[in-house]
Amino acid sequence: MSDSETPSERPERPRAQKQRPGLVLVNTGDGKGKTTAAIGTAIRHAGYGRRVLFLQFIKGTWHYGEMEALKLIPQIELVRSGAGFYKILDDRFPEEVHRRAAAEGLELARRAVASGEYSLVVLDEILYAINEGLLALADVLDLLDRRRPDVSVILTGRGAPPEIVERADTVTEMREVKHPFRQGILALKGIDY
Repeated sequence: MSDSETPSERPERPRAQKQRPGLVLVNTGDGKGKTTAAIGTAIRHAGYGRRVLFLQFIKGTWHYGEMEALKLIPQIELVRSGAGFYKILDDRFPEEVHRRAAAEGLELARRAVASGEYSLVVLDEILYAINEGLLALADVLDLLDRRRPDVSVILTGRGAPPEIVERADTVTEMREVKHPFRQGILALKGIDY
């Protein structure tokens, strides 16, 4: 400000943006990276000292690198609510076990989005659980409707139903362009799991 400027003539500085209400984000599509993108957002969120619940609905019995990495971040709680892969790879459980595990995960998610304990809840592979009939779409929509307004939710998985897309604030579709699996290269430790 020059000596001749009065306070009313000063250019206004941009003000810091207030924290917006929670958002609904969807990572979907046939390409890789849906869970990885959600992990990145969870880490970003935790970087501001905010609590995150990372709830995995459909994951196998394998040991995943993200499990160990997320344990190092005290603001992120990782919970595996599913009974493992469903109808693929090492699935050894009857359908009822998968349904019960998905229902328990959904109940935990309901409590988490309403509790105020977490400001981000990631529902990893929940879209797969909906598409496979382990969870009812109506129940997941109800969870989104009942969440606290300051809680963000990320839903991941292939084939996001139109009703979920409509409710979401952000939808990102991962599209496969090329994948080593098509050339017979199996999942790589540290890259794929």
